[in-house]
Amino acid sequence: MVSGFQKFLLRGNLIDLAVGVLIGAAFGKVVDSFTSGLILPIIGIFGGVPDFSALAFTVNGSIFKYGAFLTSLLSFVLTAAIVYFFVIVPFNHLMDRFKRQEKEAVAEPGNEEKLLTEIRDAIKGQSAGSAPPRL
Repeated sequence: MVSGFQKFLLRGNLIDLAVGVLIGAAFGKVVDSFTSGLILPIIGIFGGVPDFSALAFTVNGSIFKYGAFLTSLLSFVLTAAIVYFFVIVPFNHLMDRFKRQEKEAVAEPGNEEKLLTEIRDAIKGQSAGSAPPRL
């Protein structure tokens, strides 16, 4: 039972997944700091700081803080746009460049293929010059 658990933990898939989660968490912090430190202040230049956390309304004594949701939604949209334009688009261009370089040259036909092509062409030439057999 313990050896099975050990095999599960040491499988390559699990290790790759753990590394991916850690790198993703670290990258998420970088993107969050980029968004809050650079993008939101730029938006603030044109329309004020986009912090809607104070927005709320009350119904029968219950407070609905929809401003926090709007702030989180804006942060999510900005984060998604940053990841798309600064990670996904450059990565796709890089992969396209590698795909263009990997195209294999058309293989030159071997001697056997050349001889078979000559025989085929010769047979076609003979049958084209003669009349079809009559029955």
